[in-house]
Amino acid sequence: MNKKTPLVFRDMILPFILLTTCFAAWGVAANMTDPLVKVFSKIFTMSSLQSALVQFAYYGAYFCLALPAAFINRRFSYKTGVLTGLGFAALGAFMFYPASQTLSYGFFLAALFILAAGLSILETSANPFVIAMGPTSNATKRLNLAQAFNPVGCNLGVFLGASLILTQLNPATALERAAMPAEQLVAIQSAELDAVMLPYVGMAFVLLLIWVLVARMSMPRADDASTAKTQDSQNGKIEFRATLKRLFRNRHYRFGVLAQFFNVGAQTCVWTFTIQYVMDALSVDEVRGGDFLQYSLILFLLARFVMTWLMGYVRASALLAGLSVLACVLCLIMIASPNMLGVWAMVAISGCLSLMFPTIYGVALEGLGEDTKFGAAGLVMAILGGAILPLFQGAIIDSYGSALSFIVPALCFLVVGRYGLFDLKSSERNTGAIAVPAR
Repeated sequence: MNKKTPLVFRDMILPFILLTTCFAAWGVAANMTDPLVKVFSKIFTMSSLQSALVQFAYYGAYFCLALPAAFINRRFSYKTGVLTGLGFAALGAFMFYPASQTLSYGFFLAALFILAAGLSILETSANPFVIAMGPTSNATKRLNLAQAFNPVGCNLGVFLGASLILTQLNPATALERAAMPAEQLVAIQSAELDAVMLPYVGMAFVLLLIWVLVARMSMPRADDASTAKTQDSQNGKIEFRATLKRLFRNRHYRFGVLAQFFNVGAQTCVWTFTIQYVMDALSVDEVRGGDFLQYSLILFLLARFVMTWLMGYVRASALLAGLSVLACVLCLIMIASPNMLGVWAMVAISGCLSLMFPTIYGVALEGLGEDTKFGAAGLVMAILGGAILPLFQGAIIDSYGSALSFIVPALCFLVVGRYGLFDLKSSERNTGAIAVPAR
């Protein structure tokens, strides 16, 4: 790669910096949500499968709103998409207050759905916007850099979840709660749900602040946004059906969507049930389990920057394939050794995960040109894997224990690794708007 090639166009530097705060924001939201599976399981005395509906609501919203976000971006601009996403996310976060007052699990799920709907629109807009903010020759590296700030938010989300939520849980067991008078149980649940509500309402105010900053900043249109708008004006409509056909015929893109589905599913499975695995393996409480989730996210943060640097020397797909195989092996170690060795293997998986999402995203969008906006929506819709696969893992936990359940992410990593190998060997390379770094 030419060292003089800028990573970001000069007139896009300030918008790029501001967008990185959005990447951090949805990291906070996602990783405050992971502990809620264990939290709601305890507060409402539910099974692991029932409490996994938290992730179903969260990632299901990503699936439902990604395509409408693509229409917003295509018809208006990426900036409009970012503002719409931030607005919905703030509304969903504010809804945690009335949910905490009603003591209703369903209300919390609804609030999570609206929050995640906003984040889906935000992510569908921000990722391709970042890709279009600089030369095509280093698009994947640029996206990895922006995504490197996502784990900053992830770590903050885990910290907030552990310090403001997990520490406020009453130590009473399910049997003890069942034996309590109704008034006493309601008082305990109310205090615990207030603890859940507080960080989300705080996040709502932060999202509103980011909304104001984005709204006031002048953001030049990316080239593909202008091209799309001109084409739409000429045609009088968005040629969605033709775009969909082109995307479906693109084998490289189709496999990328499938790989992203299993990648997000694996990531969600690992982080959602980290606390449960640590508690079972080491016989500790939720707070200690939260500590290891924090360690995982710190490694995820550090590895994201290391992997971005490595992409200057090693092809992204080769890194993707190698780390996927390593992550699968680490899952097998967790299954075979549900002890401290297994716990540290689980932490190490986050180092492997650091590269996967933005790399699959950038590689799958390579060469899509004017179809990039709807292609990006398909990759965000693939986040549905985070809604579905934890349900399978939760069911295995209920029947066979937490250790064996990590066979689910192990199988997911094999699919991701296969996509990395496919890209390495593929001769069906398109040329166009998106390209991976120098190889």
